Amino acid sequence: MDRRRFLQVAASLPLASSSASSFVSPVHAESTPFDRSIVRQMARDAASKPFKAPDSKLPDNLKNLDYDRYRAIRFLPERALWRGEKLPFEAQFFHRGFFFAPRVDIYEVANGQATRIVYRSEYFSFGNTPPPSPEVDLGFAGFRLHAPINRRDYYDEVCVFLGASYFRAVAKGEIYGLSARGLAIDTGEAKGEEFPLFKTFWIEKPTANANSVVAHALLESESATAAYHFTIRPGEGTVFDVELAIYPRVNLDHAGLAPLTSMFFFGPNDRIDVDDFRPSVHDSDGLAIFNGKGEELWRPLSNPRDLQMSSFADLNPRGFGLMQRQKNFFAFQDIESNFEKRPSLWVEPIGDWGEGSVQLIEIPTKEEIHDNIAAFWKPKSALQAKGEHTYTYRLHWGPDTPKATALARFSRTGVGKRSDTKIFVLDLIGEKLKSVDPNTIKGNVIAEKAEIRNVVTQPNPATGGWRLSFELALKDKNPIELRASLMQGNDAISEVWVYRWTP
Repeated sequence: MDRRRFLQVAASLPLASSSASSFVSPVHAESTPFDRSIVRQMARDAASKPFKAPDSKLPDNLKNLDYDRYRAIRFLPERALWRGEKLPFEAQFFHRGFFFAPRVDIYEVANGQATRIVYRSEYFSFGNTPPPSPEVDLGFAGFRLHAPINRRDYYDEVCVFLGASYFRAVAKGEIYGLSARGLAIDTGEAKGEEFPLFKTFWIEKPTANANSVVAHALLESESATAAYHFTIRPGEGTVFDVELAIYPRVNLDHAGLAPLTSMFFFGPNDRIDVDDFRPSVHDSDGLAIFNGKGEELWRPLSNPRDLQMSSFADLNPRGFGLMQRQKNFFAFQDIESNFEKRPSLWVEPIGDWGEGSVQLIEIPTKEEIHDNIAAFWKPKSALQAKGEHTYTYRLHWGPDTPKATALARFSRTGVGKRSDTKIFVLDLIGEKLKSVDPNTIKGNVIAEKAEIRNVVTQPNPATGGWRLSFELALKDKNPIELRASLMQGNDAISEVWVYRWTP
């Protein structure tokens, strides 16, 4: 199983329009009282007991579905939750099968009561696969929410929760790209990664004038349980407010908070052994960090020969995210994948997260179907077993970071070879660069245990910005850490470009 295909299934399933000839509400089970404290209590209670593997049993005809047969099983739009009620949101559900065997229970919350939505085979069309018996209650694999963000008369798909603890979202005018996860455990560790999964969801019924919808989730894994409260607001930028409580069964030495997962195949900084008509292929082109010291960092992504792990130590980070800064079709030349329409995803911590580090993991890949990039916040101290660890943060899905910065920023990193050196060509853009005195601008480049030559700064009339270039002398085959910024006198007028060159 590769992560990329695992995540692409949801996006390949058909979307539903806002109109239907008939409406039949999904069947509900009996109702029980509900408030948000119940999910935390369930997570707390589950953490005190041994982990129980999810129910992954399926009827024989659903056990071994391939991609095409699973994709042919489609939720019927007229069965969408809240269809025909003139509410600002609708919900649709995913069938179990293929990579998505674990059962997920989904509840609707209304008037303080939680009511489980009962699976019925009649909610789906099955293509060439015989439907299960009408008496069988299989539960679901996940769900997706629809809202009219591009047109008032059409309910676009705005987010999907499907597979382990993965979820994705888009803002207005975008298509699916990178993913978020509920929790990462042992990512990048030699012993292998643990994949927690969302076991149960509770979706609150929105009011007629609501601009947000609330979903609660219970997460389970061998090492921990967790409770989530998502407030989802789609629009020009789609925002998730996330409230999280983690209850470890064991000490979590390698927990990853607000984990992000993306794909970088190649770009102008990394085209070694690439024979492709497209200039670039990636869902994200860099990691941006606003650290607790007030620095703004930009780390271009790469597809390394060997697995690379980078750690950016910090105290009370202001934000970090995997960004897709390149928004020009001609940078990709792909009329099917439309990488220029993929969202960036920015994590904004609410409150102080203490000491820790932003972790970046880059995994070698020879195909674009693999999600080979991961980023998350790793607390410095282990999350102790039998405790409660709470975090609040905001996820911004959209074209850029939620707040504009006064500093110029790096828009492109190009790397090539010149004799016995590597030449780096860095383009910067920003309003501040349009009015600076060219005689006061200089490039500041630092290399760890390496020689920098021929640092040149000059205006770039094609972009209205500036270009900073330099050469890196290659004396050995060890990785080299690089930092660069644009200076005006003694003041930095750009973010800090950080890069690891590897042979």
